Amino acid sequence: AVVSNADPFVTKKLLANSIRDGKTSQEFNAYMDQMTNTDDDTGGIPNLKSFIHIHAGIDATGLPPVPSADFPAQWAVVRDWDGPEGVESPRNIVLCSMPSLLDPSLAPEGKHVLHAYVPATEPYEWWAGMDRNSDEYKQKKDEAADFLWSAIEEYVPNARDRLVPGTLQIGTPLTHERFLRRSNGAYGPRVEAGKHTLPGHKTPLEGLLMCGDYTFPGIGVPATAASGAITANNLVSVQQHWAMLDKISLPERK
Repeated sequence: AVVSNADPFVTKKLLANSIRDGKTSQEFNAYMDQMTNTDDDTGGIPNLKSFIHIHAGIDATGLPPVPSADFPAQWAVVRDWDGPEGVESPRNIVLCSMPSLLDPSLAPEGKHVLHAYVPATEPYEWWAGMDRNSDEYKQKKDEAADFLWSAIEEYVPNARDRLVPGTLQIGTPLTHERFLRRSNGAYGPRVEAGKHTLPGHKTPLEGLLMCGDYTFPGIGVPATAASGAITANNLVSVQQHWAMLDKISLPERK
């Protein structure tokens, strides 16, 4: 068997020659067309938007040593609750975290690690076609970083002035597209409960299975990992499951 954990748009491209040469069935071709259909009006599932991220290390001098309501380890900033798309309007909501405030081992002594991002609200169209080596792209990354820093500084005073040189990383939709092989940098399918249903993992092409967030149970790390486990279970018999379970030794109860 072959298992593809690439999104269906990438998987379809990988099979483009076989589809073009008629080596796949009409049933499979229709299946892939449906999986890559993002038009809600024709039964497709629209894609979520993309992200901008910032990862950085900062100097913790003078900052509180423990989290509190005034200095949280994780927080959200919403600029406008009544925007055109609600909180999902672009450049509106930012999620921030400082995990080293909870676990000091995550950063050197006297330092903190920070992460901030917009949760699938960044339009890919704002970045599409840009040359990643161009001044235009670098300027747009700086603008994205400025927006994210402003949310971080709601609770971490002068955070950007505390930046540890060499630790700043800025992610854009093009980053997601290139390094994570996400078509259009998308977070995944925008599944609405009661309206959309994600497919399972077997496909009409014998021996090809698909997993990942475009299959059941959906987006997010736990769900995506579960899709991989379900796919593996499709390839292994019940007898093999039992044999594997027999090899697992549970720790003795104390």
